[in-house]
Amino acid sequence: MKKSFWIPTLVLILGAGLGLSNYSASAADRIKQMCPYDYFPNLSNSVGAGQNYSKPDISVACTPSEAIVESNGMISFPFVKMTPNSLKEQDWTWHIPLSPKVASTTTSIKNVLGTLGFTVTGLPIYGPTEGPMPASQSFGDPAYNKILDSCGGHTGPSSEYHQHAIYLAAACNLSKQTIVGYALDGFPIYNGVGCLDKACKTTAKMTSGYVMTGNPTTNSWDAYTYTKSTKTSVLDACNGRTEPDGTYGYHITETFPYIIGCYKGTPTQQEGKSAAAMAPMKMGPGQGAAPKRPELDRKRMSPPPVLAKNISKN
Repeated sequence: MKKSFWIPTLVLILGAGLGLSNYSASAADRIKQMCPYDYFPNLSNSVGAGQNYSKPDISVACTPSEAIVESNGMISFPFVKMTPNSLKEQDWTWHIPLSPKVASTTTSIKNVLGTLGFTVTGLPIYGPTEGPMPASQSFGDPAYNKILDSCGGHTGPSSEYHQHAIYLAAACNLSKQTIVGYALDGFPIYNGVGCLDKACKTTAKMTSGYVMTGNPTTNSWDAYTYTKSTKTSVLDACNGRTEPDGTYGYHITETFPYIIGCYKGTPTQQEGKSAAAMAPMKMGPGQGAAPKRPELDRKRMSPPPVLAKNISKN
């Protein structure tokens, strides 16, 4: 992966030769304030996946409009094999808007097999469903089927570690984070506790509004039904809420859909590996193909990063 580092702001304001003639000190200050690198924990001293595995390598950069996060996809805790797949280093690059907006309609993630967001520890977030194999658990709930490790993830067909849920055990290096990740629409993913007032003097444990009405061993989305609630601690169908300061955010929950239930904003189109659906698994006779990843609205900006920081090598 491409390594990132701090770039002195003064250098970035020099001349049109860099294509930065419209930048100003105030603009650079604004970007510095908005860029979310402070939410990413330093994993340089983490134990990592184990001997002979690379350590996590994560960097965060920002333009005036978006944050760019790069990761080698390696976990910061001991690897426990929960699927037949091995663990290998990846090359992830995610782009998200710095100022996300709630869309006029939500975007479904039902049976989407691929990245919906990423954790601040540099790991992709998948939805609350698996692929078509094994047939006995096709498109089932991986948490219900007990194929997730103690951090809420496992490895996929491309040997990529990904999260279907987020558990806050200390070893997972997210227990101290208020923001544990970001969805591809740019909205933050908070931990399971929410503030009930702007000063955060009162908090509550956030809970999902989905209720199990079937057997999620297979076809998880058909086994849960969302019921709207007037309780402030019950999240909306996207597993998020409007925070006391008026901004929107998702929250992790102990039950389905665990992280994201739908996109509240407009998800940005990624590129390369980050835009691909989960790699296909070997199919048995008579089994259909996995559903394709839906086309998402493309919102990308061309200016080069103006602030960047390598999180793993402070």
